[in-house]
Amino acid sequence: MARSKPDATPALPAPVPALFLLGGIELQGVAGGDGDRLVAQSKVIALLAYLALSPQGRYQRRDRIVGLLWPELDQSHARAALRKAVFAARSSLGDDAILGRGDEELLLVHDRIWCDAVDFTNSADAGHLARALKLYRGDLMPGFHLPECNDFDLWLESERAAAIERAAAAAWALARRLEEDSQFSEAGSMARTAVRYVWSDERVLRRAMLMLQRLGDRAGALHLFDDVARRLRTELDAAPSAETVQLAATIRQA
Repeated sequence: MARSKPDATPALPAPVPALFLLGGIELQGVAGGDGDRLVAQSKVIALLAYLALSPQGRYQRRDRIVGLLWPELDQSHARAALRKAVFAARSSLGDDAILGRGDEELLLVHDRIWCDAVDFTNSADAGHLARALKLYRGDLMPGFHLPECNDFDLWLESERAAAIERAAAAAWALARRLEEDSQFSEAGSMARTAVRYVWSDERVLRRAMLMLQRLGDRAGALHLFDDVARRLRTELDAAPSAETVQLAATIRQA
């Protein structure tokens, strides 16, 4: 498992522990060195991430969690490992940070622990685009991997892809908003950001090229096309679609 710390820390909404998952993994606001101690326990961090990214207010079944995090253990030992992980998290975050409903369900209380990935999702979905993009400092839990936990890795990859798509959509929506406000330089920069997030999606590339052309930056549009074409060749052994190539040719001829 690889761990890194985010480059910048946004202002937190309340004096509660803060779990950073975007662009690096870090836990702040806990006593002593408990944050680093918990981050060093991959299963505890995986548990916190899974509960944090679950729909707000929805309890998660223990059977589902042990299947994700301890698939190699029988039910009795897996549940014991989960109880130990929950105890470790509560010891640092407070007993009320993770609630239980009976013996079968767990819930992370979002009022007791702030998470950048949750704030990012809520901000993007609410249209607070600038805040969302400030929070999105990189991939979700980059480099994180649990050996022998294939289902967890698949879940994380799905969450990671959804976060990238949401960031790209937010960047594009902000680019359009900036263009409408005649902030052309900022609009072009944000269009490039959208392409950077999902560089292999040629629909986003074409939209960005057309915007840059509208803004009078033909050279920027062609440079963007050349960059993506190069990445397609080197990383995917592919070439841009005929539609994208034709758009680039049209911009050149203009």
